[in-house]
Amino acid sequence: MTDVSAPRKRAPSKKSLETKARILDAAEDLFSKRGFDGTSIRDIAKQAGAQVALVHHHGGPKEELFHMVVARRAKPLAELRLQALEEKRSVAEREGRSKLTLREILASFVQPFLEMTLSDGAPWPAYGRLIALVSADERWRDIAAECFDPTAAVFVDEIADLLPGASRTALSAAFVFTVSGMLALTASSWRIGAVAREQEEADLAETLLDYSEAGFFKLCQS
Repeated sequence: MTDVSAPRKRAPSKKSLETKARILDAAEDLFSKRGFDGTSIRDIAKQAGAQVALVHHHGGPKEELFHMVVARRAKPLAELRLQALEEKRSVAEREGRSKLTLREILASFVQPFLEMTLSDGAPWPAYGRLIALVSADERWRDIAAECFDPTAAVFVDEIADLLPGASRTALSAAFVFTVSGMLALTASSWRIGAVAREQEEADLAETLLDYSEAGFFKLCQS
């Protein structure tokens, strides 16, 4: 009998992978600065040093490319957050604690994102701005649901177990407020100095955690 099985697909070449990475990097940067509507495929091709046809080949239509750009870093970000949570669980077990503190849970979610997007030499500065745009535009709710909600649910479950006196809706609202504060740090931290009218050195991540922690505890007293 003649073998009619489909031929195997060849693995992408190193050059093809490098071109795709340049396209995704350019798209991430431009989407984060100009938004989805203000960025064209031609703009992305120009910044990536690639032909428009190659952008379509590697990313598809603009909506699919946008989805790909958001999803590209979502999985490693989720892994960093869950790893941080597990590391804090290990510390708690060694200390004889059965549960994490609220501060430890919130820090496990917030700090990996800020380290990757806001710290000195952060590898993903544009991604932080991009996710702030995604979070603010309901058009991208399906992307947010796919890329971020499963991890968010893990953390809300952890907080609900720690604070059983608060409703799930209230805890979810407080969690979203925490996320909004985190995104504000990556997208508009300059506003803090502008409003304060001074340039005092401050650990804004710790300030955010202080603020969020107090809000969660207030829910339990209501």
